[in-house]
Amino acid sequence: MSECQRLVIFQEKGAGEKKLAGLRRFGRGLEIATVYDIDAALPSFIDKPEEFIPSEFGGDLVLSFLKHPDLIDYLALLCEKKKIPLIASGKKCAKAITPFTCCGLGRLPGLGAYGEQFGFPELHIEEEGGRISRIEVLRGASCGATWLAAARVTGLAVEEALTTYPREVQYLCVADPAAFDPLSGKSSVHYAGHVHAAALKKAVDKSEP
Repeated sequence: MSECQRLVIFQEKGAGEKKLAGLRRFGRGLEIATVYDIDAALPSFIDKPEEFIPSEFGGDLVLSFLKHPDLIDYLALLCEKKKIPLIASGKKCAKAITPFTCCGLGRLPGLGAYGEQFGFPELHIEEEGGRISRIEVLRGASCGATWLAAARVTGLAVEEALTTYPREVQYLCVADPAAFDPLSGKSSVHYAGHVHAAALKKAVDKSEP
């Protein structure tokens, strides 16, 4: 890409800082243009969300790490008017893209460099002597766990890596482990481990020792 994709970030009390660190370290062609951090104590019901969410922002993609549903809904309305995609992982909002976790984002049109690099993990591996000699992360979690865990299992026997990799991802995952999906019964951390286990298994199946 000739120009960087401009990201606008909304968060409460620094809730997205670890994700932003991952984007800065592992992302390419991305510019974190503006970060709005709401540090105020919030009531259970917000009848004037415009007092907390400014309307003058602009960019190519908005990432929300907001927790308050009234703020998320208002931000979604603003993004819809501005025709800017909004990703709010782990939240419920009809007007936003809401994967269960940051590593649960599918390949969707219109998400630019961010969507190409972050979401459902995709890996390429090389094997030598029954061990994983190299792991290339093609796509991964915005927190960086995909890349960091890959470094920890490089050199392991393939079978050991298949069980160790998802566990290492869970150790590194910054999602709230208490956030359970009532349908699957899985927490965000369990989900992250599952999708990374599947990604490594797929890469192993496609590799040529």
